Amino acid sequence: MTDPNLVGGGGADAAELSRVDDSATGPHKPRSLWSDAWRQLRRKPAFVASAVIIALVVLIAIAPGLFSSREAGFSDLAHANEGPSADAWFGYDNQGYDVYARTIYGARASLLVGVFSTLLTVLIGSIVGILAGYYGRIVDSILSRFGDIFAGLPFVLGAIVILTTFNAPGSNPGGVTIIVQVVCSIAVLSWPVAMRIMRSATLVAKQLDYVKAARGLGASTPRIIFRHLLPNTLAPVLVYATIALGAFIGAEATLAYLGIGVRPPVISWGVMISDSRDYFRVDPHMLLFPGAFVTLTVLAFVMLGDGIRDALDPKSR
Repeated sequence: MTDPNLVGGGGADAAELSRVDDSATGPHKPRSLWSDAWRQLRRKPAFVASAVIIALVVLIAIAPGLFSSREAGFSDLAHANEGPSADAWFGYDNQGYDVYARTIYGARASLLVGVFSTLLTVLIGSIVGILAGYYGRIVDSILSRFGDIFAGLPFVLGAIVILTTFNAPGSNPGGVTIIVQVVCSIAVLSWPVAMRIMRSATLVAKQLDYVKAARGLGASTPRIIFRHLLPNTLAPVLVYATIALGAFIGAEATLAYLGIGVRPPVISWGVMISDSRDYFRVDPHMLLFPGAFVTLTVLAFVMLGDGIRDALDPKSR
């Protein structure tokens, strides 16, 4: 016989079943890729450590006065070449500058070069890559071969040619000008990597059902690219951008060391390393401390990128 409590929807059992049903389907919503990735990242000590280091470096770059009571231009020749002490934690350089103060204030230029180089590189590479992947055929061939030309240029040699072309021997461009030149040089030589990553992701994404459905419903090309393709191809480019940012900070130091990148009166970690190259044997502290900041910052961005890559790739879990 049928239980009368289950008929008509007025019984206690029916009400209870309804509450169970609502609780099972109501509050539990499927998580997106990004929210699921965030849950994974919060559990990784390496990601947390790298994020803390990067946040500290960003804070130093934004407000260096919070970390150093001395200005970067403070010079005391009476203490020239002195090693680390309670008065100067990182010692003094050959011109009497406090190495700690210059390291703190040098974070801003190094970070600016890294951030803007990454943004420009990803912007150029993503636009070219998504167009090449979406249109395919002759457009893909032309854009890919164009990217291969820049990818075939050695980075250091290409940067030397570009920067020496814009700057005559003996010239000393302003701080903003030389930073812009370094950023553009790095981006021009690095965008093919971002282009290849975006092109590969676009080739996969455009074969998926939702893109075919949008095309079949008559959606315009800009709508398909920006509404459907771009949000679903950003993950691999984001991973590359995170790792590349650290690499570009190292590239700034390399170009400054060669004398073609950022140069005085601008203060950066690369400039400090360049100024200390002739004194390393007798005064190693002049090189070790800014070099340690470069190494630690680059390592933090690499660890952050590795963590994001593992969190966004379900196969690696």
